[in-house]
Amino acid sequence: MKISWLDAKSIGLTGLVCLFAATAWAQPYPAKPIRWVVPSSPGGSADAVTRLVANGLPPVLGQRVIVDNRAGASGNIGADMVAKSQPDGYTWLMINNAHAANVSLYSKLPYDLIRDFSPVTQVDSSPHVVVVHPSLPVKSISELVKLAKARPGALDYASAGTGTVTFLAAELFKAQAGVNMTHVPYKGGGESLLSAVAGETAVYFSPLAVALPHMRQGRLRALAVTSTRRLSMVPELPTVAESGYPNYEFNLWNGLLVPSKTPKETITAIRNAVITVLNTPEVNKRLVDMSSTIIGNQPEEFGAFVKSEVDTLAKLVTKLNLTAESIR
Repeated sequence: MKISWLDAKSIGLTGLVCLFAATAWAQPYPAKPIRWVVPSSPGGSADAVTRLVANGLPPVLGQRVIVDNRAGASGNIGADMVAKSQPDGYTWLMINNAHAANVSLYSKLPYDLIRDFSPVTQVDSSPHVVVVHPSLPVKSISELVKLAKARPGALDYASAGTGTVTFLAAELFKAQAGVNMTHVPYKGGGESLLSAVAGETAVYFSPLAVALPHMRQGRLRALAVTSTRRLSMVPELPTVAESGYPNYEFNLWNGLLVPSKTPKETITAIRNAVITVLNTPEVNKRLVDMSSTIIGNQPEEFGAFVKSEVDTLAKLVTKLNLTAESIR
C-alpha cells in the first residue's frame, strides 16, 4: 500500500504529538508549583512552621511551594478543600491536634480525616505557654486559679477557634483546675494572640514560639509552660504540672497530609523533600529556637499517630461534655 506525502506528514505529526504527550506524562514530580494549605490565619504556629519549611523547598523540589491560608470552622474549611482536591501531589494540608479533636467535637464533618487523606509525616511537636495580659493582677498559675475562682466566668480566654489546640489546652486546664473562664474564639492563632497582647482577652494558652517575642518585650506575662519539664529557652518558668496540676500536659503537633489515593511514590518524594529541609542547619536551628522538636516519621507511623490522637481527644471531649455547637 502506498502512503501519500500528505498521509506521511499526517502520521509524522501524530507521532510527534504522541511523543510530546508521552514526554509530558512522564515528567518527574513535581512539574508545577505546589499549594500547601494552612487551615488557619497567618501568624499562628502552624503558619510559622509551614512557611519556614516551604521557603526551603524550592531548591529541593525545583518548584515553588505556595502557602495558602484557608481559615475558618476550626480548620475544617481548609481541610475540606484539600480532601476534595486532585490526588496528584500538588495540594498539601498542614494539620494539628485540632483536626483530631474535630472528629468528635463536630457531629458531622464534610470530610473524613482518616479515609479522605493519606499521611506524609509529622513535622514537629512543641509546648504551649500560659500567658496573660500584664494588666491582669496574677503572676503564677495559683494566683490565676484563685482569681478565676473568685470571679467565675468573669475571666475570658482567647483561642484560635473552637476545637483548636489553644482551645483544647485551655479547656483541659479548666477541667483540672476546676475553674470557669469564658471562651472567646477567633479565626486563627494570629488574631487570638493579638487579642491577648491588646488586652481584649485576659488569658491565652499560646504556642511558645509566637508568644516569646511579646513575653520578652513585656506585652504578655508568662505564668507557666505546658510541657512536663522546664524549657531551656525559658528556664525561669515552671510547668503547669509543678504549679499544682501534676497530670497536666499539652503539646502542639503539626503534620502533613495529602488527598487519599495520592500515588505512594509521590508521597515518598514529598516526605523526602520535607525531611531534607528539616535537616538543614538553618531550619533545624529555627525550629529549635521555637522550642519545636523535629519528628519526621514515616507515613504509616504518622497515620497511626493521628488515629491514636483521634481516640485520645475523643475521650477528653466526652469527659468534658464538649460539642462545637455548645461552646461557640
